[in-house]
Amino acid sequence: MQAVLCHQFGNPNVLRYEHLNTKDACPANAVRIEVHTVGVNFADILMVSGEYQRKPPFPFSPGLEAFGVVIECGSAVSRAQVGDRVIAMLDHGAMREELFALERDIVICPPAMDAVTAAAFASVYSTADVALRHRAKLQGGDWLMVHGAGSGVGLAAVEVGKVLGATVIATAGSDEKCALARARGADYTLNYSTGPIRDQILEWTDGKGVDVVFDPVGGDLFKESLRCIAWEGRLVIIGFAAGDRQKIPANILLVKNATAIGFAWTSYRRTQPGIIYDSVDRLFQAWAEGQLQPTISRTLPLQEASQAMTLLQQRKVRGKIVLATDKM
Repeated sequence: MQAVLCHQFGNPNVLRYEHLNTKDACPANAVRIEVHTVGVNFADILMVSGEYQRKPPFPFSPGLEAFGVVIECGSAVSRAQVGDRVIAMLDHGAMREELFALERDIVICPPAMDAVTAAAFASVYSTADVALRHRAKLQGGDWLMVHGAGSGVGLAAVEVGKVLGATVIATAGSDEKCALARARGADYTLNYSTGPIRDQILEWTDGKGVDVVFDPVGGDLFKESLRCIAWEGRLVIIGFAAGDRQKIPANILLVKNATAIGFAWTSYRRTQPGIIYDSVDRLFQAWAEGQLQPTISRTLPLQEASQAMTLLQQRKVRGKIVLATDKM
């Protein structure tokens, strides 16, 4: 079996594509999956660099999500059987030709969903759905602002926001990314690299501000969001792609009765998987109805994982980038 392995923290170039001789038995509560495709996420870069909140022991394979076929089931497994097409959602370990996934960490893939779409679907759309629906209580008629809207999770939040009936403002760092967000349903777009966003947001919302902010970027954009959030607004903190872990001025939250909400999708997957199953089921239905469609920037062979992560790190990816094994 071939696998992408990290033996030391660093940039994506530290990754190695190696052969593993493994005949480990399948755990009772897990399935063995023949991997066809793997989704690449910003969290993978953080994990390889040693900046992620969880640090697996060396050597480890990065990768939070994979699509493949079940080739073995543990004795206690009841939700899957050999031959099922599944999406695995993991803490790490997806970038290999075979993997074990706990039964709680898999969902059955719709028959009509292709392998590339499947690898790019569950984590970003469920992140957007649970963050907006469950944590922020986004309602039809709300104003939603999505930062980093050219990324996989940002574009997913734009689409999910529209499904939930919000008016969506998408911000991104280039006109090209703004155009992509508009093509995915954003009502308004704003290139935040051209200057402060507050005045334009308040103009579009007639001075009210936005009800919900979906923020995987952080830094100065988070500070700007506080200046144009509505009374009783909710800011959902998804990540810190800008690198600056902002400090939140409590006085602004106080005077606006606003709420800053932390959201870590992986925590729900580990502690309340039913929330994730319900979310993914809704999202599969929305996909079948044509309301959701992942934007795939590129598909590369598994052995080019370091290149894929470098492209993502350099912000040269629009939407998602996917790795494919020889089994695809």
